[in-house]
Amino acid sequence: MSLPKRIVLIGPMGAGKTTIGRMLARDLGYEFVDIDRLIEERCGANIPWIFDVEGEAGFRQRETAMLAELASAEGMVIATGGGAVMKPENHEYLQRAAQVVYLKTSIEQQVERTRRDRNRPLLQNDDPEAVLRSLFVVRDPIYTGLADVVMHTDRKSPRLVVRQLVNRFNPKTPRHRRQLRKEGRNHA
Repeated sequence: MSLPKRIVLIGPMGAGKTTIGRMLARDLGYEFVDIDRLIEERCGANIPWIFDVEGEAGFRQRETAMLAELASAEGMVIATGGGAVMKPENHEYLQRAAQVVYLKTSIEQQVERTRRDRNRPLLQNDDPEAVLRSLFVVRDPIYTGLADVVMHTDRKSPRLVVRQLVNRFNPKTPRHRRQLRKEGRNHA
């Protein structure tokens, strides 16, 4: 087993895609790309401004263009925006030659992790928890369907999540060698 060409992190706001993605890329020697940050850099504007001027549909078009551009990249960990899975045409871009990891977290953790973040346009209303719940109902089945790996992040440090992912992807880890011995194979 060899490392995947690309690892794509999907999941809701506050799941830890950027933090975990950056650490995972460093540990694997991969490049890290956060789609939201890349869109902001290329536009010269932040996401709330893009939402205000172009609406969510305009932002999603930019997101699809970035995913298409990165679909054949290798040696990369990509953190997507939470809504990237909502456009069916993005599914191929997300899965092409990649391992898709769904960073799954509870609504309570999402609320805690996003409560002070003003850079999340969908949560700028009177009841962000209700928004997170309604997004979860729609998006969770899509995240699960696209994922090669579902990694729960509640009550785990980013370092622990990264270690678990590295152990899963890197066949040279001691854990992997022990598992192969248990299964009666001696590939290590």
